[in-house]
Amino acid sequence: MAVLRDWVAEDVGLLDAAGLDLSHIDLSHADLADSLLTETALQGARLVRVDLYRAHLEGANLDEADLSGASLVKAELDQASLRGAVLNGADLGSVEMRDVDGRGASFRQASLHGASLTNVDLRSADLTDVSVSETFMQTVFDDQTVVSGLSGTIFGPAEVVAGEGRNTLAGVALESWLNSRGARVRVLPS
Repeated sequence: MAVLRDWVAEDVGLLDAAGLDLSHIDLSHADLADSLLTETALQGARLVRVDLYRAHLEGANLDEADLSGASLVKAELDQASLRGAVLNGADLGSVEMRDVDGRGASFRQASLHGASLTNVDLRSADLTDVSVSETFMQTVFDDQTVVSGLSGTIFGPAEVVAGEGRNTLAGVALESWLNSRGARVRVLPS
């Protein structure tokens, strides 16, 4: 870990930490733009206001990590795990997320403008006051997913899990489901 801390302090360029175990490390405010963090273990890491612009986080484990105020613009998070992660106030503009476990994650006041969320599990996630604009949200919601204040435009469809059943909702049906729970979204035609 001393080598990693020295790298952050010296700001020597691209970080390649692919496959490393960086669990519970504090890299808050670090510039990790374009970093290679593929398959990196970052469970419980403190990454407050970190710059992860265009970072590669494919398959990374970010469970319980604190990414409050982080910039993940154009980051790649395919097959990452965000269970219980805190992304409050984060900028996830144009982020790519495919096959992501985001159960119980908090995205309060995050920006997801132009993001692509494909097969992202958001059961029990908190999307309070999240801002979206032409955001592709092929996600899984449940009755514990908080969407109050979620506002803007999205593309669907999304799955809603209720008990043992799953319903696929698109268009007006998805818009009604979200807005009846306090969202202010418009679902755009695919």
